[in-house]
Formats: sequence, structure tokens, C-alpha cells
Amino acid sequence: MSDLATQPAPTTPKRLSFLAFVEHTRVSAHRSLGLQEGLELFEYAEDLGYDTGYVRHRHLETYLSSPFTFLAAAAQRARRIRVGTSVTPLRFEQPVRLAEDAATLDLLTGGRLELGLSSGYAATESTFAQAFGRIEGDDVRALVDARLDTFLTAIEGRTIATAETDLPFAEAGSALTAQPQSPGLRGRVAYGAGGGTSARKTGRRGLRLQLSTLNTEIGDLGFEDTQAQYIRDYREEHAKASSLTSFASVSRAIVPFDTPAERSELEWLLERDAERAANVGGGPLPFQFGRVASGTGEQIAEALADDAGIHAADELVIALPFDYPAETQRRILRQFAEGAAPHLPYLSR
Repeated sequence: MSDLATQPAPTTPKRLSFLAFVEHTRVSAHRSLGLQEGLELFEYAEDLGYDTGYVRHRHLETYLSSPFTFLAAAAQRARRIRVGTSVTPLRFEQPVRLAEDAATLDLLTGGRLELGLSSGYAATESTFAQAFGRIEGDDVRALVDARLDTFLTAIEGRTIATAETDLPFAEAGSALTAQPQSPGLRGRVAYGAGGGTSARKTGRRGLRLQLSTLNTEIGDLGFEDTQAQYIRDYREEHAKASSLTSFASVSRAIVPFDTPAERSELEWLLERDAERAANVGGGPLPFQFGRVASGTGEQIAEALADDAGIHAADELVIALPFDYPAETQRRILRQFAEGAAPHLPYLSR
């Protein structure tokens, strides 16, 4: 670990956060054990020192379809940790209603919302169209761009409607804005990008950037260096377009274990990692996945120490696996926070 010891700590430490699949399953007597375990996970992560807890936003699945209500409850129980989505799919949102909900949640949490947005599930559009309506012209990208523009207009307090007649709350001709407004929320809206084009576009919009454990483009630089390039390009565009401070996060999957039994429990993640590494670009879409760091805390720190994507980012997000017991999720968070993070200078508090 000598290389780790000689690395200088950054002036401003990177944020350490996590991303979880929270279930709304196992319902009994008007309560969901899955939701309860999710709330407890946020409390546990706060005690470990994590900065932000993100949840995945899903529809027609057993995972959170209404994350804002969950995050409001989580923020009441965990009083310091920031809460957010990674990502809310705009394909299924009415943008002004989303702005109302986001501002309300931000006010309830004292400005702790970290809102991640993205497009949606284009590969399965025909299935989701049955529930959420079909898109005229089948242009998901154009729809998402338009909804994002409307959402940003709403949370920036710009006019979204004009009173056509005298109303109880406004005279005819008055400009109307989305309510409520939460100061500072605009600077904490991120977009989940999979490739360089989307990352640069995110910068031009003056948004924060979220990068996941996969790239939707296969470059010559390798996964981590490619993400570092995305972030550099994003920051360059952001600096030209906005007075807000740029902010980029990257997600990484880990498999921590100190015993053979702990390794066996997560063995399928290692097998999936090996299969993906051997089959880059071999599927129907050009996906490239990041490596899964595994082993003891020091071994994981060693694997992440020279990750160019993490070094270029402002936040490291530990992506938790799905369909694992609550105690396994907590163990992963604990073993990284206590076993790996102390060996990573860029996380030094």
C-alpha cells in the first residue's frame, strides 16, 4: 500500500455516497418491509459518514416508483445525509409537476435534495407506452429534451403560464410560475450521461453530471480513462455556459470480503464482472462496464487508487447490488467506509 500512502490528499475531499435499489415489497398490515429496510439503510449510512444516499427510480418493477415520498421520510430519520435520485426518468414525468414535487422535497429536507434526471428506457419503449402513453413520432430524445427544458424553466422561477382572466390569486395578464420555489435547487440538478455527447450536452445546460458503472460508448482509452475524458469535456462546456459550479459523480461497484463465506455470498457479482469484461460490445448495445473492485478494504482501495474517472470527479458513489438482503447491503457500506475509505487520500476528511 506504499503507493496509496504517498498520494497527496485533495484540498477538498471528494464526497462519498451510495446508490441503492430500495424495494416496496413484502407488504403486510399496510407496511412494506422493503421500504422499512431502505429507511434503515439511510440511517446506517449516515452513521458511517456517507454524504449522500441515492435511490434508483423504476416503474412497473418491485423497486421505488415514487422516490420523493421515500426520500422525504428518509430525510426525516437521517438528519444530515443528502438524498437523491440516480436517475429519475423524464420519459414518465410531467415536468411542472416534477418541479413542484422536487421543490417541496428540497424545502422539507433543508436543501438536501440531489436530483438526478435522465431519459428513460428507450430499449423497451413499446412496453412502457402501454402504461404511460405513446410518444408522437416515437422520438423519445426530443420528448425528453423538451421536458427537461420545461422542468428547468419551472424550477428557475421563470414564467410557465399567463393568467387569461382575473384569478383569485392573480390578475389577468399576470405571469405565473411554478410553486413552491426552493433557492439553490437548480444548482443541484444532475443529468445521467452514458457517453461523451450526452456529457457535453449536460455541461452546456449547466447541470451536474452523473456517470454510472457503464458507458454506452466503447472508446480506445478504457472505461476509467474514458469517463475522465467525459468529465473534462463536461467541465469545459459547463464553464462556457454557466456561472454555477460544475459537479461530477461516478459510480463504482465493489465486492468487499474478509472471509471465504463473504466472498461466496457475492460470487455471482465477480462472475458477472468477468463475463462482461470478456464480452465488451458483444451484446445488442455498445455497453462497456467498469471493473468490480473486490477483496479486503486495502485491496479495494488499491484497485480504486488510480481510477482516472474517480480522480476527475467530485463524488464517488458506491453502487449497491440488487436483490441482496439488507444485512449484506449494510455490510458492503460498512466494509468500504471502515476498510477501504481510510486508505484513499481523496476521501480524507
